[in-house]
Amino acid sequence: MSKMFKKFEFYLFLIIVALIVFFAFSTENFFTSENFLDLLISYSFLGIMAAGMLVVLISGGIDLSFTAIATVAQYIMAITIIDYSGNLFIILLLFVFFSGRVLTANNFESMAFQLPELGILSLAIMITMLSGGINLSIIATANMAGIVSAFIMTRMITESMTGSPIPIILLAILAGWLVSLLIGIFNGVLIAYIGVSPILATLGTMTLVGGISILVTKGYVVSGFPEEYQYLGNGIFLGIPIPFLIFLALAILVSILLRRTPFGIANYLIGSNETATRFSGINVNRTLVITYALSGLLCGIASTIMISRFNSAKAGYASSYLLITILISVLGGVDPYGGFGRIGGLVLALFILQLVSSTFNFLGLSSHLTIAIWGLLLLITIGLRNIKSTSI
Repeated sequence: MSKMFKKFEFYLFLIIVALIVFFAFSTENFFTSENFLDLLISYSFLGIMAAGMLVVLISGGIDLSFTAIATVAQYIMAITIIDYSGNLFIILLLFVFFSGRVLTANNFESMAFQLPELGILSLAIMITMLSGGINLSIIATANMAGIVSAFIMTRMITESMTGSPIPIILLAILAGWLVSLLIGIFNGVLIAYIGVSPILATLGTMTLVGGISILVTKGYVVSGFPEEYQYLGNGIFLGIPIPFLIFLALAILVSILLRRTPFGIANYLIGSNETATRFSGINVNRTLVITYALSGLLCGIASTIMISRFNSAKAGYASSYLLITILISVLGGVDPYGGFGRIGGLVLALFILQLVSSTFNFLGLSSHLTIAIWGLLLLITIGLRNIKSTSI
């Protein structure tokens, strides 16, 4: 292994030398003191950050919060430098004071439209957490699936078209689901057969898929869907929003799948003890691929609701949902290390978090502050759970 690693480093060194020679001959200003000074200034920050990440990786962990920490540090330094002083207000939320405004029929109807896409994405990340892994690419997968569906509808459904657009709509939906399923299978193969850790595999997939989505759309919004498609995200059936009915149906199906089928039981066992599960004769690799494939498919279904509700698709939609879905899963009783969790707890946590979010909206809190509160709440929840487990 050490010889292979040294050979890899040697080849990497040769590639860097080749690039330097190429730029030296193609650009006459490459070998100048000004250019080298610019390179040192530009990459000194990245070098320091990479050194910090290397220390964490050597210990067997990973730190995905280093950019946020650097941003906070810069902000604090800026405040100190300009000698800014101000008052710090501590906001104490008492939900009972806002119950008259939050617990209303109109607000519940609004929540029933907003909650499903977040709930389905929470299901997608929950099933991977039960296996002891995680899927950080759920948002990128949903956006990619939505973009594929959007392109099919906007290209094939025109004003001069005769006949019903429903066959094309079904084709667009199925194509989006197929793409999301393939992304999930790709994650599963990376994790199960190649041996990449779930957090690194799905982080890489998130970056890859997100970059492709931006490349294909050039960062623009793809919009203009037929009314029949918009009905999926905005319609009402028997007084209940259709997206909410879809979420309830999926929650029931996933619950049955996890609790009543061999696949679901195997998924729980892998999260509890993967080595013991392998020795018990269960095909762990196949189960993991199915787990991440199902997670990808759920992302595709969530994208169908999301883009039909927005009447548009974009690479950057729902960027804050990743943190919230993890928080919902953990608050709902899912063990971050795998092996335990129920759909009922997730649904309850989703409902409570949506109520709190509505309260924040009535208070007029900044969306950035809300995200910070969610992050703090996630850290507190996991911290208290670890303290409790170590004290037993």
